[in-house]
Amino acid sequence: MAKFELKLPKMGESVAEATITNWLKKVGDPIEADEAVLEIATDKVDSEVPSEVSGVLSEILFNVDDVVKVGQTIAYIEVSGGVAVEAPKEEAPASVATIEKTVESAKEAVATPQDFSNSEKFFSPLVKNIAKEEGVSVAELEAINGSGKDGRVTKDDILNHIKNRGSQPAPAVAQPSANVTPAKVAEAPKSAPVSVNGGDEIVEMDRMRKLISGYMVASVQTSAHVQSFIEVDVTNIVKWRDKVKTAFEKREGEKLTFTPIFMEAVAKALKDFPGMNISVDGDFIIKRKNINLGMAAALPNGNLIVPVIKNADQLNIVGMAKAVNDLGNRAKAGKLKPDDTQGGTYTVTNVGTFGSVFGTPIINQPQVGILALGAIRKVPAVIETPEGDFIGIRQKMFLSHSYDHRVVDGALGGSFVKRVAEYLEAFDINRDY
Repeated sequence: MAKFELKLPKMGESVAEATITNWLKKVGDPIEADEAVLEIATDKVDSEVPSEVSGVLSEILFNVDDVVKVGQTIAYIEVSGGVAVEAPKEEAPASVATIEKTVESAKEAVATPQDFSNSEKFFSPLVKNIAKEEGVSVAELEAINGSGKDGRVTKDDILNHIKNRGSQPAPAVAQPSANVTPAKVAEAPKSAPVSVNGGDEIVEMDRMRKLISGYMVASVQTSAHVQSFIEVDVTNIVKWRDKVKTAFEKREGEKLTFTPIFMEAVAKALKDFPGMNISVDGDFIIKRKNINLGMAAALPNGNLIVPVIKNADQLNIVGMAKAVNDLGNRAKAGKLKPDDTQGGTYTVTNVGTFGSVFGTPIINQPQVGILALGAIRKVPAVIETPEGDFIGIRQKMFLSHSYDHRVVDGALGGSFVKRVAEYLEAFDINRDY
């Protein structure tokens, strides 16, 4: 019998590692080709790793919760017959020991963003990335006296610490600014105690909810959130969709919802206002070349995920509908790939799906804006005509735009959402799809 090396497959350009969450097979179990062997999780999605061959699982090299790099061997499968496979080297026990040693060192040296969620102190994404690259542990990072506001550790603080930590026992860091008291530097925000009585049920958050919780808190602490709201008349859009949706589905094999129409308008507005299609990295602004729209989607278990429509400005209404439906369906079925959630430059969330008129969404870092689509409602409105004004029934909705006031001022944030509204109100009811 030959041994086949089951490796962690490549899952996208920006995904370098994954956490093993569950082994679906145990040693000695038979495995068919393309059958799932284990479940893994990245910081965005959960997925399965299938076997490329049929055989028997002979050895498992990693445990649940271990972090594995892309391309690492995670298990061996014994293959019988004339199947051509790459057999491991003779010194397999030594290579297994090496892998185990590598995993242990990786656990100690690599600090992913979620590793810092256990800390009671706030650290910016830039500081955490530097700590990760330089092998600075959470405890070591917490020991640095920050010179930023409220004693926060700045980029200069951690760079000075890294520069000097090998030459002296105590970390050499910048002193707190004059307006920060020692007590303020030492204190860390603590959550209020929660009382529990006999009728209460305590349920631990699942892994995804913990990640979402960490992302949301970090976003609020990172970005200066400001909101702008605008009401939009979408009567023409509602009439057009009612007129063409049956023929659209028959011809294209896709349901036509309102979402692709709104996404089309957002993509156009981002081309008009590229200052909204940027990211922030410390003191640097990254101007994004591509327009990749994140589409917040609710999962059956109550969690949230944001798949990304790549190059959304290059899609017509048919292409946008296919992309929206494909990502939405695969999100609900748990079939998204890690690359499906990477590379977003701006995000749209549809709070109207649940009846909300408008909302104040939290920015998806490191983006600088997010648009909430409110529920479409029939409302009385003043209609202007050459013969005079009169009251009529119109289909209207609110757009809620949250943006990062560190880099987006009210003129840009307000002008952008106004442009989205203008595209929606100017929708041609006679257009083809």
